[in-house]
Amino acid sequence: MLAPFLIMLREGFEAALVIAILYAYLLRTGRRDLLGPMWVGVTAAFLTAGGGGLALHLWVGDLAGTARMRAFAAVMLLAVAVLTWMIFWMRAHAPKIRGELQDSLAHAVDATGNVKVAVVAAAFLAVLREGFEAVVFLLALSTGADGRQLLIGAVVGLGVAAVLGWMVVVGGRRMPMRQFFVLTGVVLIVFAAGLMSRAIGLLQASDDLPLSWDAVYNLTMIPALTGESEIGRFLIALVGWDPRPSIEQTVAWWGFVVVVTWLFLKGPGRPATPPAQRPAQTP
Repeated sequence: MLAPFLIMLREGFEAALVIAILYAYLLRTGRRDLLGPMWVGVTAAFLTAGGGGLALHLWVGDLAGTARMRAFAAVMLLAVAVLTWMIFWMRAHAPKIRGELQDSLAHAVDATGNVKVAVVAAAFLAVLREGFEAVVFLLALSTGADGRQLLIGAVVGLGVAAVLGWMVVVGGRRMPMRQFFVLTGVVLIVFAAGLMSRAIGLLQASDDLPLSWDAVYNLTMIPALTGESEIGRFLIALVGWDPRPSIEQTVAWWGFVVVVTWLFLKGPGRPATPPAQRPAQTP
């Protein structure tokens, strides 16, 4: 339940920030009449993301055998790519997300000439991205997970995220935003590494990837560390734990965690300052 909670806490908080920023902006500009269109866009984004996720879940659920393993591996690899992009994007844009949203809303109004349509479109597109990401991550988690615990964790995480977003933007409460995104970013890097490892395991099981060493270690004799126990399922969902991993899974997990965490914590490089020009000497 912790893995979907963390996913929805992060994704839900980003979506809540977007909604709260748009809400506060409309209130400050005296456009309460546009709150209705904003909520229309938000609702449409949630329904679109949820409907797409449900359709994808039903499609994958109808598959069996090798086709099912390949489909889940593809979803996991897509989740890894989106998750990694999202972590670095949010690190770069979090300090200026308020200004970017307000600028995008102003540009949408200029482009359409219809304020209500522009507000609907801005809210829809801003929230849809977060909803799509959340759907992909939850679908990647759904393989081998308890559906009830997955739903509870996601709902609780979304609820906490909504409260935090309201407190930060509308309630005016201060929150260590940088520390929040760094901490959750590192956790999600470990989560993404687990998805990559599990995807490699599925592709090896379907004979789509070579297998050079199928058991770096073997702890399947310990029931608590397998998928038959709550602890085992928790570790599988959160860090991609495998009690009997291949060498390719192990190298991929550690390589991803070390390299991506280093790049993430290192931060963007500072542009080099040009050397000061000396004044021209007169002969």
